[in-house]
Amino acid sequence: MLGSRRSRRRLTTALAGLGLFVTGAALQFTTTATPAHAATTHRVLFDDAHAEEAGNADWIISTSKPDPLSQDSSPSSDTDWTGALSSWGVALQKTGSYSLKTATSALTYGGSSTTDLSNFDTLVLPEPNTLFTTAEKTAIMTFVKNGGGLFMISDHTGADRNSDGEDAVEILNDLMTNNSVDSTDPFGFSIDSLDISSGYPAAISDSTNPVLHGSFGTVTKSLIADGTTVTLKPADNSAVKGLVYRSGYSGNTGAFFATSTFGSGRVAFWGDSSPIDDGTGQSGNTLYDGWNDTGATNAALALNATAWLAGEGTSGGGGGGGGTTCTASQLLGNNGFESGNTTWSASSGVITNSSSEAARTGSYKAWLDGYGTATTDTLSQSVSIPSGCTTAALSFYLHVDTAETTTSTAYDTLKVQVLNSSGTVLSTLATYSNLNAASGYTQRSFSLASYAGQTVTLKFTGVEGSTLQTSFVVDDTALNVS
Repeated sequence: MLGSRRSRRRLTTALAGLGLFVTGAALQFTTTATPAHAATTHRVLFDDAHAEEAGNADWIISTSKPDPLSQDSSPSSDTDWTGALSSWGVALQKTGSYSLKTATSALTYGGSSTTDLSNFDTLVLPEPNTLFTTAEKTAIMTFVKNGGGLFMISDHTGADRNSDGEDAVEILNDLMTNNSVDSTDPFGFSIDSLDISSGYPAAISDSTNPVLHGSFGTVTKSLIADGTTVTLKPADNSAVKGLVYRSGYSGNTGAFFATSTFGSGRVAFWGDSSPIDDGTGQSGNTLYDGWNDTGATNAALALNATAWLAGEGTSGGGGGGGGTTCTASQLLGNNGFESGNTTWSASSGVITNSSSEAARTGSYKAWLDGYGTATTDTLSQSVSIPSGCTTAALSFYLHVDTAETTTSTAYDTLKVQVLNSSGTVLSTLATYSNLNAASGYTQRSFSLASYAGQTVTLKFTGVEGSTLQTSFVVDDTALNVS
């Protein structure tokens, strides 16, 4: 409404979304460049921060963490590294095309840690046994949506190795259904609450599939030794595909190994940890050698899937810092603000459902300034734009109303900017002011194609003078790439 004035008290809403920060009156993109790495180097992070060594499990590539090379810098056999996943790790290391690390603390995305997900192409979750925190789930889902590869390995229902009331089935289903990025069946499958005692699930016939027929060999069968399957839901995600099925099953039920995509990233699921167990590990653990089981081809399946997730077959990694492939998608999280104060980083009260300013759609919007006193509001979100994308179109709807009467002086301004990871402004896309006041919303659009392959921060910054309010109201944002 024209000349509306806000109470100085602000409502705080959690910002959940993907990649765009709007803080105050200016839109700011923070660009975090993808760490440079050789085109042939795929960066893989194995998680060990969620009780992966609890009970009789030993799901690590090495006891040296985060860097397995500290145990043996040139491993030639699985016993050169200690852990039930050492065969997996050593096989990748011996190719010379992989850089491997182990995470021992909370998973993050966009932080400064050496094991931050933005530094990797693939994240392996080998039967996690504690729930991921809200922040971790946002990090994982954003990582995948921005081009990362996610390898989820479950076990049978009831495999609660640390007796905390949660097993891998529940933990991974929680990741997919209870996160701030997309909880509407983002990958197109759900994990079944089953305990299948034994079997040799068979691969489908698809000679062109890179997971079944990859550089590490041909997959014919896998192994179930107390495991589970997934139910596929292609209506939710048409990219979901079952590759290995429990005997007697096909189509949308009984998939023991499945793949999918999400945003610009890739996802793989395996229904049992026994196939990745190489029978070695730390003293005191009784392990089973599923990796070398003669009735299956588990090693080829694990290694081909890792390569596919990391982006093998493209010009580089699949990566969390901006992948080299491009899937047509909308990258911003909570792009219409209807999830409230999530995903976005914003000044207090900016994301609001206040009736004093109408949203364009729904109930929530981002309302910067409008106080009639000296105020700076910001709204921002970090986003990774895959390098394979030739189109990256940022758009948002903006409504400006003001109590200013001048027709020549910009007293109050809203800047829309792109920033890098150091906070340096790479570009000011536009500056709006009280002179742009008008009824209703107007769509504004900009090309960000020049930032493909980078992680940037989109930032809105609103600056208001000491008298006479100006409100900058943003709604229905989008960053569409193809």
